[in-house]
Amino acid sequence: MEELLGKLKNLGFNTYEAKVYLSLLKRHPATGYEVSKESGVPQARAYDTLKVLESRKIVVSTGNKPVTYIPVNPDDLLDKSEKSFMSSLAYLREQLPNIAADYVEPVINVRGSKGIFEYANDIIRTAEKEIFVEMWSEDAPLLKDAMEEANESGVKIQIVGYDNVKLEFGTVYQHALGQQIEKELGGRWLIMAVDNKHGIAGTVSDMEQVPQAVCTRHPGIVLIIKEVVVHDIYLLEVEKHLGKEMAETFGKNMIKLREKVLGKDFKLSLH
Repeated sequence: MEELLGKLKNLGFNTYEAKVYLSLLKRHPATGYEVSKESGVPQARAYDTLKVLESRKIVVSTGNKPVTYIPVNPDDLLDKSEKSFMSSLAYLREQLPNIAADYVEPVINVRGSKGIFEYANDIIRTAEKEIFVEMWSEDAPLLKDAMEEANESGVKIQIVGYDNVKLEFGTVYQHALGQQIEKELGGRWLIMAVDNKHGIAGTVSDMEQVPQAVCTRHPGIVLIIKEVVVHDIYLLEVEKHLGKEMAETFGKNMIKLREKVLGKDFKLSLH
């Protein structure tokens, strides 16, 4: 009974209205006194509630004395409620964006690797077209099931994999410096963009502090997150085919380029 009352309240009934309507379904036609007795609603409130429900065409009264009441058929009530809800929803979909034209998507900070991976799995399950992600092999199992489901539904998955990520789906671009980066930076990261709608970037392991990541639907930030992954893919593909030439020009692991950008006394931990 409590669940029925709760669902009716979701349709806009208050507690007394829900109780009165349910009591009439059990026994009708019924007088206000009988409704009060059956529903447990105080008699004065029962009469007031019946008048309100009658005005909303949820109950119908007879012209007899004493006046009796009959509930509308449940199917008719639900059909009417569904049409009203869908009409309101369509109107709001059209009008609310105009009011929220300057709305700015928030950037949410998520602390702890558990919460970060929960969020990541949630946005993976929303994917319709594409996923761009950078992750370590140690973390891949935490995302594998959701990504595999996305792949099976036709989502294109592009992965920059550190420490030899092995998956039977998607395209993986292996990054050879995973262990070195993790050692120098003191942790691993997760970077992901889904359908140009969702983005997440941050650490998922850290030896000195709790892992933290930013999660957002802000289009500008999601674009930047995606481009980080895309440009790493470009670089890995270029290195794959022109590795010898790159080493001759920039040194092993592009040390000369790193020094040019970050200074000769740079440390990887500053990158």
